[in-house]
Amino acid sequence: MLKTADIVIIGGGISGCAIAYNLAKKGVKNIVVLEKNYLASGATGRCGAGIRQQWGTEMNCRVAMESIKFFETANEELEYDGDIEFKQGGYLIVASTPKEDEQFKKNVELQKSLGMEVDFITSHEAKEIVPFLNIDKITSATFCPKDGHLNPFLTTDAYAKAARRLGVKIYTFTTVTGIKTENGRITGVMTDKGDIATNVVVNAAGGYSKSIGDMVGVDIPVFSERHQILVTEPVEPMMGPMVMSFSLNIYTQQTPHGSIIMGRGDNNEPKDLRITSSWQFLDEMAKTVTDLLPPIGRLRVIRQWAGLYNITPDRQPIYGAVDEVEGFYMAVGYSGHGFMFGPMTGLLMSEMILGEELTIDISSLGIDRFEKNELVLEPSVV
Repeated sequence: MLKTADIVIIGGGISGCAIAYNLAKKGVKNIVVLEKNYLASGATGRCGAGIRQQWGTEMNCRVAMESIKFFETANEELEYDGDIEFKQGGYLIVASTPKEDEQFKKNVELQKSLGMEVDFITSHEAKEIVPFLNIDKITSATFCPKDGHLNPFLTTDAYAKAARRLGVKIYTFTTVTGIKTENGRITGVMTDKGDIATNVVVNAAGGYSKSIGDMVGVDIPVFSERHQILVTEPVEPMMGPMVMSFSLNIYTQQTPHGSIIMGRGDNNEPKDLRITSSWQFLDEMAKTVTDLLPPIGRLRVIRQWAGLYNITPDRQPIYGAVDEVEGFYMAVGYSGHGFMFGPMTGLLMSEMILGEELTIDISSLGIDRFEKNELVLEPSVV
């Protein structure tokens, strides 16, 4: 293991690997990524793998649109020896209340103004896209054909291989046990495999980001919460887009391999680090999906799992440095949309660390927004 590094990134999900890749691409040397398990073993590899541009705030729309542009050419950009499996079958986001109808109209007006290919459609038009959709449950929908599904393991692998080719050292199964500071600045990272002297640490630890912040005395306003997912047996193609509803609490999509993947939130989840699976989720998920998409109820479930959402008070990420500790940066608190923002997280964090002009102004997503009570509320999150 290296004894010194210019930058140490904690977390081997898509964010950590993308940040490392972007820094190395700009010529930064001696970059280390530390991952306590295997790459994408945390929130990245456990997510629903949906990729969408349809958000309710301009900033999130721009971040998502640029991320999708990257995914479209990522195999070539990262010189990947495989395929990240980006399937652009679209996102059909259905509304079930008049209030949601109005919000979706506003969202589409914003999205179109930014150049996004998206439409506000009737329930009958939605049924033309997914013929077995139960339109008794919905009032309207929005559809963007460029949204889709992406393999999180392969995408992270592509970033990691590209970063390694540029000289980045990635240490898996290496646990961070502490962070050294002196006179208010970072001086090193302690791990169970040895210590690394460094003046810059990037916290990209996903569900464990708060623990990393505690190591330097920074109280990050996030909590982690279990979110569960299940997958059915693979079947012949039957559903093109992701079908999603905030009010009905469901997202579901057929993967390129034929399985139907689906998930939902639960307001009663405790705030802790459990990633166990429950029968209650299986029961509620089955009821929800068979109400909205009845034929899926005839498929057999073959597996379920859980991952951690790392959630902030306004359900938006925290990007950037902190005033208390020089050299400590954060890319945390994605609240469920970290995977799809991965490319821009990598680029924007590299710009912040190197003091460059930001490609997209995300200065409002600093940790100080909570103290100033300047929350950036996003209306379109699960």
